[in-house]
Amino acid sequence: MSQKPKISEALKITITAMLLAVCMVSQVFKNLSVYITGPVVNLCLVLCMMTAGLKYALLLSIVTPVTAYFIAASPVMNAVPGIIPLIMAGNAVLVVVAFFFVKPTLKKNTVKNNVMYVITSGIAAAAKGAFMGLTISLWLLPTFIPEASPLRKKLSIFQEMFSLTQFFTALIGFAYLYIVWQAVKKFFASEMGE
Repeated sequence: MSQKPKISEALKITITAMLLAVCMVSQVFKNLSVYITGPVVNLCLVLCMMTAGLKYALLLSIVTPVTAYFIAASPVMNAVPGIIPLIMAGNAVLVVVAFFFVKPTLKKNTVKNNVMYVITSGIAAAAKGAFMGLTISLWLLPTFIPEASPLRKKLSIFQEMFSLTQFFTALIGFAYLYIVWQAVKKFFASEMGE
């Protein structure tokens, strides 16, 4: 049985760049709804890990919050710029947990693996939501948004956005991933060790 050739570094870079472009287009709609942008960015992060590898997904995890800042910075990002590295870290948490737990469940399309995919996707989404909830919602925002700032009145909204909303948008991203992966998995079988 012949093994498919490994994907070249040039193709991995191209895939990462294309997924970054998709993220940037979705970020234009960020102020419309995070439920448009969030799932697409999460899909791209995990799809990058599945196709180009962990290091490129981690790179994408770092770049996407920067592009989001320049494309459609929210008032809270402008008021508390320290939020950007924590979003990067939250993205990295999602990608790393998905690498170890979600990726193995997509190797075979069996009932057992499909059930495990749902469970591991929930774990990865919860890890991102919990990380961002603890670092951003419970620590950074209450600590660094001044009491006199008008943003303080919206603190509870921001706290939900950087905890529960992160969990739900990651879950939606995993649902998208499952659909997209069915279409592209044969091409990337060599990366999956099949």
